[in-house]
Amino acid sequence: MSAETLRLDGNAAAGLLGQLFAFDVTMARSTCAGCGQISPLGALLLYGGEMGAVLRCPACESVQMRVVQVRAGYVMEMQGVVHLEVPAVG
Repeated sequence: MSAETLRLDGNAAAGLLGQLFAFDVTMARSTCAGCGQISPLGALLLYGGEMGAVLRCPACESVQMRVVQVRAGYVMEMQGVVHLEVPAVG
């Protein structure tokens, strides 16, 4: 890992992802396209740096999501997620 890269768990992405979702996003569960593991977003591995955030599966380390802040807001790519289960609010 380079000096610019920081590895934390997915809970560290709560503030960033909270900009995109109006609920506690760490409680949503994703299904990994690589291995089928179902994990709350808070359990994903976050690799962050100046270019944005990459969230990986805790079981197989496949990339599940990429989030980048751009001038007009955020871009989120979820090619590595089969589906995302969001808990009911209220």
